[in-house]
Amino acid sequence: MFGLGPFEMVVIGVIAVLLFGSNLPEVARKFGGSYREFRRGLNDVQQQFKTAEREAKNTFLGDDSVTSGLDSEVEDEPSAPAAPKFKPPT
Repeated sequence: MFGLGPFEMVVIGVIAVLLFGSNLPEVARKFGGSYREFRRGLNDVQQQFKTAEREAKNTFLGDDSVTSGLDSEVEDEPSAPAAPKFKPPT
């Protein structure tokens, strides 16, 4: 994790206990809440980019249908192959 070995993690833990002492659970709880809020905001931004990309793609392709609003992580696969099927010479 972050290129830290077990010894470095122990040293960081000891320093955290020395600095925060009995307040360590409260500090960890606040840090976890901040991290959760950061991830939620990051996911919102990613969702907005995906929606904008999908709308631009539909506009570029001339598809005027309204998007369903459901986000799927799996991209639509093309119905036809991009290259012709290989046929060996006879």
